[in-house]
Amino acid sequence: MTSVPRRADAAQNRARIVESARALVVRPGELKLNEVAKAAGVGQGTLYRHFPTRDELLVEVYRADVESLAAAVPELLADHPPLEALEGWLRRLAEYARVKRGVFAAVTATVRSDLAGHSAGSIAEAITLLLDAAKVQGVVRSDVDARDVVLLLGALMKIDDDEWDTRAGHLIGIILAGLRG
Repeated sequence: MTSVPRRADAAQNRARIVESARALVVRPGELKLNEVAKAAGVGQGTLYRHFPTRDELLVEVYRADVESLAAAVPELLADHPPLEALEGWLRRLAEYARVKRGVFAAVTATVRSDLAGHSAGSIAEAITLLLDAAKVQGVVRSDVDARDVVLLLGALMKIDDDEWDTRAGHLIGIILAGLRG
């Protein structure tokens, strides 16, 4: 079955809803859909037409972040030397980790499991592209692979909300220092 293209205003509403949910999910406390609708400037009916459940909305927030991260790699590598591209991407990933933590806290265990499986391949592929480009220039260790980086980045998920602004960037710096060849 072919999907019907969305009207421009419907697509804009959907995008605003997702972006509003993304901004709100990192705040402490429960994500309330009425707050998302208000922040997006849409009525609750519009929100529920696009996302009948909170889980569906949060899955879309998560999916959009993973797609954005993966899509950023070629542009970063085209515009920056490999080590700078890796650093820029890891800093983006830190924000993704903050959103991921909020999403994972708000969805059911089944959805969490599905999401983790969905992102693993895309994130690993992106890291591999960045590492391979940096290895060619000899600026990262030759014995590092994407799994190593993913394991190191797991520390981001353990940062408390009140420490995020000071710790996340610091941890990325430590990870980058450890990756350098």
